[in-house]
Amino acid sequence: MTPANLREEALEAVALGSDRKVGLMVYCSFGETELARVYLSLGSNLGDRLENLRAGLARLPAHKVHPLQMSCVYETTPVGETPDPRPYLNLGVWAETELEPLALLQAVKTIERELGRTETQQRWLPRTLDIDIILYDSVVMETPELTIPHPRMRERAFVLIPLYEMTPDLVLPDGTPLRILLLQPEVQSQEVRPYDAHLSLPSLG
Repeated sequence: MTPANLREEALEAVALGSDRKVGLMVYCSFGETELARVYLSLGSNLGDRLENLRAGLARLPAHKVHPLQMSCVYETTPVGETPDPRPYLNLGVWAETELEPLALLQAVKTIERELGRTETQQRWLPRTLDIDIILYDSVVMETPELTIPHPRMRERAFVLIPLYEMTPDLVLPDGTPLRILLLQPEVQSQEVRPYDAHLSLPSLG
């Protein structure tokens, strides 16, 4: 599915004035623990890209992040001022976690390091695995370490398309319908194509 394929459907929804809002679950109770619902974006363009995604997914539960729903895998052209044109494999995951946002950030960074990612000051470089926190319930926050919603989610087709695949009626914390973001020319111009791969969610047990 590409942004162009979504254009007609999104325009129809706008024309009908649809005001359905399927927002994020604020908290759900599991015993005495409050679980937040989060949307993560995973990407890889170094080494065995599909295996990197598979390994990243498999490590999430050990870090108290429990996947509930996963998108298809997409192959995407790098965005930003990258000196390396190698395409990414990307997918999106809805998960539940008891971790607070900054603790979740540390958890996903640990997984990235476990799979060979090295810290660098330069952006846009190739990476074995990148895990971005896109949404955390309806939280809006900005700290030196972390901004939620992710500050560049609105301009990234590889984030928006998997999210749309799983939750097409989603409304962002500021009231913006997800499908409206897919109409942006800068999003529609990005190359995102389905990738023939089959991954499974890790066990919730």
